Amino acid sequence: MHPMTPVPYRVRSRRPDRADTVTLALEPLSGPCPGFLPGQFTMIYARGVGEIPMSISGRGRTGALVHTIRAVGAVSGALCRKRPGDLVGVRGPYGTAWDVPGAAGLDVVVVAGGLGLAPLRTVVRELIAHRSRFGRISVLAGTRAPMTLLYPRELARWRDAHDIDVQVTVDHPDPAWKGPVGPVTRLIDRIVFEPRRTASFVCGPEAMMRAVADDLLRRGVRPERVVLSLERNMKCGVGRCGHCQLGPLLLCLDGPVLGYDRAAGLLAVREL
Repeated sequence: MHPMTPVPYRVRSRRPDRADTVTLALEPLSGPCPGFLPGQFTMIYARGVGEIPMSISGRGRTGALVHTIRAVGAVSGALCRKRPGDLVGVRGPYGTAWDVPGAAGLDVVVVAGGLGLAPLRTVVRELIAHRSRFGRISVLAGTRAPMTLLYPRELARWRDAHDIDVQVTVDHPDPAWKGPVGPVTRLIDRIVFEPRRTASFVCGPEAMMRAVADDLLRRGVRPERVVLSLERNMKCGVGRCGHCQLGPLLLCLDGPVLGYDRAAGLLAVREL
């Protein structure tokens, strides 16, 4: 099959997460779901509307690929309206992955901004599956408001059942919010980690990722151990169209997951 031809998948389940966000579990019409590594993405096609890249946020109980999707445009909106039994097209998985095994023996700091928690969910699940291999694990999540926080029950379960320090901050608290308020970088002061023996996985808006990475580097975390997931305008997913170029890199092939030692110089160039 041509690499640009989507494979038909059926929506197995649909879970509304927030007013504009749903989690879909997708299964191919024939054969098993492909394997994937944390951090990889697929290209999802809504018939008659278009195709977009989407990070994989997990694997369902039946092996289905799970994607958490926020309706921000025509294609994502069409996907969010899908119901169990509807068909979509899927290509992939594509891209580089978070090197979770490479963090063995280290403290791990996971930092998510907004929808960035979706691809990092696969990282945390991998850490939990091999919990004894890692030191302290902290998950820091920032979101606009309490009602926009993804996976609140799962975050509580990570904290209560798996010896993970989970911290959440919001930009706009409601009257019932009792937690921290402000940017996610403020949470770094609230956790315990040994900087020279720490790996960090970061995903969210680009400005937030730069701020987190710079803060971690100032504290002594090595730049190659601060790993980001970058986003550009991906159209093909296989390195042919050039839309996702970031300097000398094509993020669909060389990314989206990159160490800050490689990403810092590129992110410092305005509008690159």
